[in-house]
Amino acid sequence: MKKNFRNTIYEVIFEADTAAGKIFDIMLLIVILFSVVIVMLESVTSIRLDYGRFLKISEWVITIIFTLEYITRIYVVNKPFKYILSFYGIIDLLSVIPTYLALVIAGSQSFMVIRTLRLLRVFRILKLSRYTTAGNMIVNALKSSRAKISVFIFAVIMIVIIIGTVMYLIEGETNGFTSIPRSIYWAIVTLTTVGYGDIAPATTLGQFIAGFVMILGYAIIAVPTGIVTAEIVTSKRKKITTQVCQECLKEGHDPDAEYCKYCGEKLN
Repeated sequence: MKKNFRNTIYEVIFEADTAAGKIFDIMLLIVILFSVVIVMLESVTSIRLDYGRFLKISEWVITIIFTLEYITRIYVVNKPFKYILSFYGIIDLLSVIPTYLALVIAGSQSFMVIRTLRLLRVFRILKLSRYTTAGNMIVNALKSSRAKISVFIFAVIMIVIIIGTVMYLIEGETNGFTSIPRSIYWAIVTLTTVGYGDIAPATTLGQFIAGFVMILGYAIIAVPTGIVTAEIVTSKRKKITTQVCQECLKEGHDPDAEYCKYCGEKLN
């Protein structure tokens, strides 16, 4: 009886393929968005002075809701510590702990600490990632292409180091390139086509290299985009569900899967 109750609650809060699960997700999404709006409004002095009591009551109501959700998630999973130490578990903890810590850390001398803790509540927005299928698709695509992207980033790092060193030798300290690290900073800013303008080459050769780096930047930006896009297209061809294993808390199983492909546990 107890196990059936746990399984029922588990399907509601961890699965999105049931009517109850969808309703739970929608309600929680509304609460998350409302909580983030409350945090932002609280930073506006005029609103905080006029509606401070309402904001404080709303914050505590939201905190209690998230606390109950966090405790329930720990209760229904087979391995509580695995959930607590997982990415979503840490995010869920961050969504409730600042409000409670602000009660413990009191005194005017600790105002900045309290303010920092309360601003941590904005991390609740990360809870949305649990409910966005498109977001999960992008994350999975990034994971699949991490080897290619790592090689690409390593190549870019070598390029900016070489360009920064060359520009340091060509421009020198008189033109603002006071060191190799500062020249590398210029190379990164130019390569990414940001162009702050705080450092600029003055020599003809330096300007020629800068123009080459700018053009190279457009090509470099397109490379990781193509890698991730290819992985997204590949993942779209694979039919996967949002079924979450109660044992290892992993998802991405085939629609007809009866057992978890990661740990072998039977799926609900």
